[in-house]
Formats: sequence, C-alpha cells, structure tokens
Amino acid sequence: MKWCTPVTTIPVWNVIPIPKSRIKFEHATPNSSAINNHNHPHKTSHPSGIIHSHNHNHNQNHKRNRTMGSEGSDTVVTRKPRILCLHGFRTSGEIFRTQSKKWPESVLEKVELFFPDAPFPCNGKSEVEGIFDPPYYEWFQFSKDFMEYENFDKSLEYIEELMIKHAPIDGLLGFSQGAILSAALPGLQAKGIALTKVPKIKFIMIVSGAKLRNESLAEKAYSVPIQCPSLHFLGEEDFLKPHGIELLKSVEDPVIIHHPKGHTIPRLDEKGLETMMKFLDRIQRIVSENEDVETVG
Repeated sequence: MKWCTPVTTIPVWNVIPIPKSRIKFEHATPNSSAINNHNHPHKTSHPSGIIHSHNHNHNQNHKRNRTMGSEGSDTVVTRKPRILCLHGFRTSGEIFRTQSKKWPESVLEKVELFFPDAPFPCNGKSEVEGIFDPPYYEWFQFSKDFMEYENFDKSLEYIEELMIKHAPIDGLLGFSQGAILSAALPGLQAKGIALTKVPKIKFIMIVSGAKLRNESLAEKAYSVPIQCPSLHFLGEEDFLKPHGIELLKSVEDPVIIHHPKGHTIPRLDEKGLETMMKFLDRIQRIVSENEDVETVG
C-alpha cells in the first residue's frame, strides 16, 4: 500500500513547525477560482462567486433564516453544506480544487468547498510533478512500512484550527492521504482524541481511501463503526482499492460509487451522478435540520 514514494521518517526532535493557515475558498460557480483567503480577511463575496472571506458574524450569517414572503407567507432559506477538502499526499489545495472540477456544475453548485493546503511542505518527490505546478504539501510523514507516523497529532490540530477559523464546517471530502485522514477523524473525534473543540462531523466523502495502519491509532479510529453518512469512491484500477474495500468493513451503511479509473478523482457516469446527487440531498437535509431557525420581521 502506498500513497506515493515513501519518505524517511522525520526524527521526533526535528518536527516541522506548522505555518499559518493556507486556505482557498471555492464557491462552485462557472469560471470561479480559488484565492488565498488569509490575505483578505474582511472582503465579502464577489459577483464572480468566489468567496473571499466571511465577516466576524459569519456563524450568524450561516444559520437558517425564516423570512417573510408575500402576503405574510414564510420562506425558508437554507445554507449549503460546507465541506473541508483534504488533498492527496504531496499535492495541494489548489490541485484538489482543479481535480474536483471533473464533477459537473450540478454537483458543485450544491456545496461550499474549502481547499486548504496541508501544514507541511513536501519532503520529497511528488508524483504529480510535471502534471501540476508546485508548491506541494503533505499532511503527515510515515515510515516505509506505513506503521509509524510523524507529525500526525500536529496535523489533527491544524485541521481543527481550520474548522474553527472557517466554521461552520459540516463534513470532510478527502482524496488519498486526505481520504485516510477524513475516514479516521469521525472515530478519533468520538473517542475525544481529535476535533474536541468543534461540532461532530456530520458526513464524510472518501475518494481512494484506506485505514490508518498504525495499530494504536487504528484501534481508536475504527473500534466503533463510522456511523455518519459516508460516500466512498472505488476505482477498478486504483492500487488502493483493496484497502478502500477493507475500510468499508468499518463503516455503517456506506454509499459506494464504482468507477473504472485508477488513483484519481473520477468523472461521474450516469449512475455515479445519480448516487452523488442523492447523497448531496441527504446531507443537505442533515445540515438544514441541525440549523437554528430565526424569525425575521
């Protein structure tokens, strides 16, 4: 099992410091692109559909509001599910954003996607060199047998920091190393090991995922089946497919999209699109039901 070329384990005494958050926002509209938000902390939405930032009352603004329509009728306006997207090993948030555009606008317009870079600069060769431009990042480092990790706890702290700063975050979308993290986080959160300062993860979307192989972490992450709604992409030619199938054994009622490609973000065929849309409708209902309702007027 590999995400790409294994990296030499970084000694514990040579821990890489976590840089300031690097996050890009994508409000899925035609011709939109991501920007680096932390350079523009107080800008508002641009007509192009790019979300520059949120003001200090953003939690208030994201609540479900009941407004008065014509002749006193009520109209309920609900926000879209907000998803933190964790990219693959030695890639970047910008690369993941580009990859996600394989999905049609009918999918992307239903959600708000946030594309952070992982906290650690690439510590070796990236498999996407020559395909996507640098810089590249990684979420944590691992030994050659994938049993020991470095900076794993710091990565969890970094993800929690992002979820607090850009709250509310409803769910996670992960690819490859980001998918392995995304699939482990609900269990680690339930055990009180990670994400203790943020609300419970409502759903996960896993593309080319697998289980953690560190025995101690795996026991904590999967001792109880993952109970939140989860969508899993399994590629026929993906080297991680056997590990993705193994992950399904630790998931309660998973939704699965099969595709013929390898280790990639796949395009959606008719059946895959139907499955995706049903899942998005489901998480929209979950988000709406969990929102506070305010009466205006």
